[in-house]
Parts: sequence; C-alpha cells; structure tokens
Amino acid sequence: MSTGKYLRVTRRRFLQHTGLTLAAASAPSVSAPFVSRALADTKSLSIVQWSHFVPEYDKWFDAFAKDWGEKNHVEVTVDHIPVGNVAARAAAEASAQSGHDLFGWNGAGGAHLYRKFLVDVTSLVEATEKKYGKVSTIGRQIGYNQDDKTWSAFPDFYINFPIMYRKSMWDEIGVKPDTWDNVRTGGAKLKAKGHPVGISLGHSNDPNTTWRGLLWSYGGALQDADGKSVVLNSKETVEAVKYVSALYKEAMTPEVLSWDDSSNNRYLVSGVGSLIVNPISAYRTFQKANKKGADDTFVMAPPKGPVRQIMGGASEFYGIWKFAKNKEGAIEFLKYYADHWPEAFKASEGYNNPCFANLVPKPMPILSNDSTSTPNDKLAVLQDSGQWSASPGYPGPSWPAVDEVYNDFVICDMMSKSATGQMSAEDAVKWAHQQSEAIFTKWHGKT
Repeated sequence: MSTGKYLRVTRRRFLQHTGLTLAAASAPSVSAPFVSRALADTKSLSIVQWSHFVPEYDKWFDAFAKDWGEKNHVEVTVDHIPVGNVAARAAAEASAQSGHDLFGWNGAGGAHLYRKFLVDVTSLVEATEKKYGKVSTIGRQIGYNQDDKTWSAFPDFYINFPIMYRKSMWDEIGVKPDTWDNVRTGGAKLKAKGHPVGISLGHSNDPNTTWRGLLWSYGGALQDADGKSVVLNSKETVEAVKYVSALYKEAMTPEVLSWDDSSNNRYLVSGVGSLIVNPISAYRTFQKANKKGADDTFVMAPPKGPVRQIMGGASEFYGIWKFAKNKEGAIEFLKYYADHWPEAFKASEGYNNPCFANLVPKPMPILSNDSTSTPNDKLAVLQDSGQWSASPGYPGPSWPAVDEVYNDFVICDMMSKSATGQMSAEDAVKWAHQQSEAIFTKWHGKT
C-alpha cells in the first residue's frame, strides 16, 4: 500500500489542529467476542506495523495472520512501513478518521497521544494477564492510563538496548566498556585506530532511547515521578550533556548526526565500528554477513553511569482505532496472537521481549542457549533486561506530553546542539527544558 496520501499529514500538524477532535472522539469501545460466521464472511481485517529489523519475523507474522484469517473466514492484509514513518502514518489515519483496523506502534507516541481515538482494551489485557501473568513495569508504561486504570493499547513487546562491542578491539586496548567513562576513554583510543564508537545523534528511535538511558544514568530526567513537572534543567542533565559532547568529539565521527535506525547496524557489520548501543537485530545481521566478525561481537548490559545502570527500552503495542471497520476481529486476532506469542519470540530470534510475566519464562529459549552464537550463552544477559530497561517517562508515567517530547526529538536535539557547538551544554539544557515545559503545559490543559 502506498504511504503517500497518509504522510502528507504530519504528526506535528495533526497535534496542532486536533484539540477539539481529540475531546470529541467518543465512539463506544467494543469488546464483544468475534464469533459470528456470517459476520466473518463479510469481514476483512487490516493491520499496519513497522518493518521489523529481523526480516524473518515479518515473514512469520504475515503467514500467521493469513492462517488466522483463513481459519476465521476473514481476509487479512498486513502493511509494513518504515519505522520512521509510523508517527506520521498514525497522525494521518487519526486525522482522516480512516485507515487500518489494527495499528502497531514502535516507540512512544501512540497509546497515550491518541487515547481518545482508541478502543478501550482493558478487558483484553486483564484476560491475558490471568492466563500469562501480570504485565511488567515497562509493559505497563506502554498503554496503561493511570488516571482511570484503563488500557488504551495492547502491550506486545519491548525492545532492549544492550551494548554491542568488538571484544578483540577492546581487549587490545585493555578497556572494558562497562561504564560510560570507559566507553569514552576506550572509544577515543579506538577512534585513533580507525574504529570509532557509533551512537546516533539523529532523529530516530535509537538515539531517542539511548540518550535517555545515558541521561538517567547521570541522575537526570525529563519529568518528576508524578509526571507533573519538567525537571530537565538540572546539574545532572548538564553533566550528561557535557559527557555526550565529549564522547562525540573524542570517540565518534560526524556521520552519526544523520544516522537513522539502520545506520548503526550497517556500521557494525562494516567492521569499522567498535561499539554500538542497539537491539540484537544488528548482531543477527552481522551473523548472516560475517560469522567471524559476529563471533567477536559481544553483548553487555548498558554501561554504568555515575548514579545508576539503566537504559531506555522501546515499547511496541497495538491500538484499535474507534473508527476501525472490524473492531471485533482485531480483538479476536490479538487474543489468538497472545496465545501464540512464544512463536513470535522465536521468530524474532530473541529480539521481541515479552511484556507478560509468564509468556516466555527463564531459561528463555534462544537467549539462554543460542546454537548460532559463540559462545552459546552470549545473549543470556538479555533475559534480565527488564531490570535495566525503562520507558521514556521514567521515573514518572508515560502520558501524551512525554510522547510528544519523544516524537519531537527534544532530548536528541539537546544532545546534538551541544555536541556540535551550536549551544553550550547549559544553554542546550535550558532550551530543551523550555520546549518540554511548553508541551507539558499544553497537555496539562487537556487532560
């Protein structure tokens, strides 16, 4: 399906002009079971989601959806779009009140931002919890509304962001990249040898996630624990921004300023990069391209900062539009999908991390013992990634203001403005604080 007509409406333009529409959207939620054969015979189900970075997963999902459709006499179509187009596509569909039945989001900016456009799926989530355990902390940040204890979206999975580094390169300089200070000092040495660190400072999910983790590890944050106030302008944030500026100048190259979410994958596979922060899709790509290089690539929990060890996690979730033509079918599909989620985990090669406690218990297949990796327990650290992964609102809740700050790349721009010398660290922090406060003020008036 062509994305052209959808992408003419940007997310920013949509948000600027739909305050009344958001308040007025009041179609009733639907949670009735989809059991009518006659209804099924007349139905189609349309799904849109991002093109997965593990291509095998998309192949599995498409076949899975088709099989479900055939069993239920529903014609299912699945459209995959570039991850960078998800936010604009969502804005366009909401603005037009027309589009897909089931919308799959990657990263922030969906469940809370479009809450009044989405079917309440509380009963679906609660029923799934009874079968597969409670939703994890990071999972609850995806589509849970703390004000009225409801769910606007169904939590699918979260993506962790570990360190991936070339062990032989770091061993040669005698540095282990287990702290951010070591990443900087070791990265500078490796840059001099032709192997810089590669962490994007562009506009995409990867830097949005990684730099939040760095910020939190220094004790900084966007908002307070209650989500009431912007607290970005702090000495902790300034120190974090100064660190990123130093890391960029000493250990990286200007190309990271324009990277998208696939750039660091290619950078690692090229053999030039010494370290990236990325989901394991980069490692999987490397395995297929160069087994020797992949065997030398090791996976580690995020570096420790001065205050804590933590990293951002990207949330993945499904929303059902209130204007969807087949709400019942969308709900039934998600029920069936949840029952087969361990298959999805395997198809993703360990990339998709479960949000429900008992869906994939430890020892987790693939991660605990991966026959394609050397050593075969290389990915075992990822089994506990829920302990160090957090959603964009940390330490507070996710809500529309947090989502808009995320989608406007305020944190990324704060880092890059300082790193490139456009602003001092102090001024970049003040700028980002002001941008965030304006967004928070707007949403406090709406919620």
